[in-house]
Amino acid sequence: MVTHTWNPFRELESLRREVERAFEDYGSTAWTRPSLRTWFVPGISSRAYPLVNVSDDKDALYVEALAPGVNPETLEISVHRNTLRIAGEKQALTMDIKPEAFHRNERGAGKFVRVVELPAEVNRDHVRADYKNGVLLITLPKAEAAKPKQIAVQVG
Repeated sequence: MVTHTWNPFRELESLRREVERAFEDYGSTAWTRPSLRTWFVPGISSRAYPLVNVSDDKDALYVEALAPGVNPETLEISVHRNTLRIAGEKQALTMDIKPEAFHRNERGAGKFVRVVELPAEVNRDHVRADYKNGVLLITLPKAEAAKPKQIAVQVG
């Protein structure tokens, strides 16, 4: 008799295959495409908001967050070690329409929090945030320890 130790990853993989088979039986192989496998899995299928780009140069990190319709007064930005936290609220366009009256409702609204790991340590005392035309631009100056240091070569 062969006994196997319980492996949660093997169990999850088995469950994933069963779900794929269920969608195949439904009649569409499109459900099995890798990009569509997690459509109905909460927390995985939902896209992080706001969408961000992170870039840098020798002096600073730059985070561009796409956040149209957000009231800038609701934005809360904080930095702890190498983690940036962006929180705020996006108001619904109309408050007087009942949810059951929508034929399509794709525009998200409500409170959000986005946490972004930063690739370098920053000087959090000099972080700057600007919001214009639905784009939040956060400039995070690098800490001195994170900046590249040129080492002079001594010839002996």
